[in-house]
Amino acid sequence: MKVLLLKDAKEDDCGQDPYIRELALYGLEATLIPVLSFEFLSLPSFSEKLSHPECYGGLIFTSPRAVEAMELCLKKDNKTEVWEKSLKETWNAKSVYVVGNATASLVSKIGLDVEGENCGNAEKLAEYICSRESPAFPLLFPCGNLKREILPKMLKDKGIQMESITVYQTIPHPGIQVNLDSYYSKQGVPASITFFSPSGLTYSLKHIQELSGDSIDQIKFAAIGPTTAHALTAKGLPVSCTAESPTPQALAAGIRKALQPQGCC
Repeated sequence: MKVLLLKDAKEDDCGQDPYIRELALYGLEATLIPVLSFEFLSLPSFSEKLSHPECYGGLIFTSPRAVEAMELCLKKDNKTEVWEKSLKETWNAKSVYVVGNATASLVSKIGLDVEGENCGNAEKLAEYICSRESPAFPLLFPCGNLKREILPKMLKDKGIQMESITVYQTIPHPGIQVNLDSYYSKQGVPASITFFSPSGLTYSLKHIQELSGDSIDQIKFAAIGPTTAHALTAKGLPVSCTAESPTPQALAAGIRKALQPQGCC
């Protein structure tokens, strides 16, 4: 069966997107089409804040893109040597909170020790942070322009200080329509389509509806997490699968189950 993944490509150490590889283990032929592009913002300001860890109680990363913004700051301002000699050690003396294993892996490559990676989403991470000792200084939260307010609100309600800085903005990928047209003309209507973000859903849904026509009722729609699942429901689409965690293994298992004929164990 053919499965369509609407996400940005992320190759692993084997040179393949881990979601495509995991789905193949279940006999599912997955194709990835990117639906989002990103522009980095406020890097000089972010870089300045990273240079003063003494002003913060720790860091919060809820997306790989925010980690990439940090990497750009270190490279652009030639701070790699300073980072290795002093800044990394100072930041590591504080808490570095992350959502998801993909983000955790990127943060670890910078040399920071992470916690909270198994929380799965921002709401659970906020609960985890609130369960910890309240820092004397604000947590630095590099984020995107489409960030949800649930994490900042939950921390504020618990009296935990946080300083947000928008370091990237999300825009539609310029090749969405062309790539979807090409996929449908060659592969036909997929058995399942997985959305990885509400913004990805917004930017691609109209094209998918037009290309699928009456066959759209046959598609099993999947979501990488509850936030995206809620966005699907709000658009009037049935959610056949929500991954139990934002991992290739959980998504592949969920899609396989959703595609099984009714009554099949």
